[in-house]
Amino acid sequence: MSTPISFRLSRLRFAVQLIMLFVTVYGSVFVGTYMADKISNNLPALSCAYDQMNGGYCVLIPTQHILHHRIGEAIVRAQQLTIGMVLPLLMSFLAFFAFFFVLGKAFCGWVCPLGTLQEMIGRLGRRFGIGIRRLEKDDLVAARRVRPVKWLLLLGLVFLLPLLTGLGVTPHALGNPYCDMCPSRIATTLLTGSTEQFALRLGDSWSFALGATGNFLIGFMLIGGLALRQPFCRICPLLAFNTLFQRLSPCRLVKVRHANCGSCRVCSEACPMDIQEISLEEGRKAYTEDCTLCGRCAEYCPQDGTIKLKWGPVSLFSSSREYYKEKIKGELPDGTVKPIRLVRKSGGIQHE
Repeated sequence: MSTPISFRLSRLRFAVQLIMLFVTVYGSVFVGTYMADKISNNLPALSCAYDQMNGGYCVLIPTQHILHHRIGEAIVRAQQLTIGMVLPLLMSFLAFFAFFFVLGKAFCGWVCPLGTLQEMIGRLGRRFGIGIRRLEKDDLVAARRVRPVKWLLLLGLVFLLPLLTGLGVTPHALGNPYCDMCPSRIATTLLTGSTEQFALRLGDSWSFALGATGNFLIGFMLIGGLALRQPFCRICPLLAFNTLFQRLSPCRLVKVRHANCGSCRVCSEACPMDIQEISLEEGRKAYTEDCTLCGRCAEYCPQDGTIKLKWGPVSLFSSSREYYKEKIKGELPDGTVKPIRLVRKSGGIQHE
């Protein structure tokens, strides 16, 4: 009984083979070229009559075609993109992270030349007796209103406009808008004796507007910095950019709450960014996105070990009452420098 069944099955299979051979090679005569192509393209079987216009071709043909003319060429373009654009950008980010890992946001408080210039201008203002303009002790609203500005500048001028310019949506002059208006670019080149960056470009309206904005910002920094500490740092997009990665760095400020916290508020008074949370909060909440790790809050905290500047488990600096007493002899928490008085004593003149 098994032989006839086996024979019939083989005959059936052979019949199917013949039919499919006919369909895949000559099927277009009956169903049309379009239908034959669609049928054969979806069959996981070889059919190579595509060049006779009377059948179709298997899925390997469109696969190879797509790999060759689509994916392969796209990979070549991607390689060009990777080597020419993505790789340099990646290397820049890796170099940034390498340095940022060591110092973190201390770049703002210790390295940034614009921050240094603002501090020097502030000291000059104190020397000439210009009263310092700062937030009231209980006023957290003003600081919180200013903080979003640096994020808007980062998103709009650093990220969005250059991308839109690359896509051809915005004019070429907006390719690096923040750099064209950055006051640090103007200030640092002026220090070299060059006034080129200070000059306005008249050939393009966007370039002129960006240059004029940069001149306004440098003027605001030079004049406003006499009375307001770190005026541009409060809206600096690089400070916002550093804030995104601040937890990747082991360099940080650590605060534990003391019984006097919130009452003396000397640390908030010493903060050049007027961060009131330093005296009111503890842990991470004490240091907002505006913190530049300058360490002045630790210097002027009159309590032993309450505020520490740490790198990982290592304590680099810790607040001390004795240090505080010595510090305020020459400079008050708000940055006011005490004048040097000469006292005549027997045996010579002594500084007081």
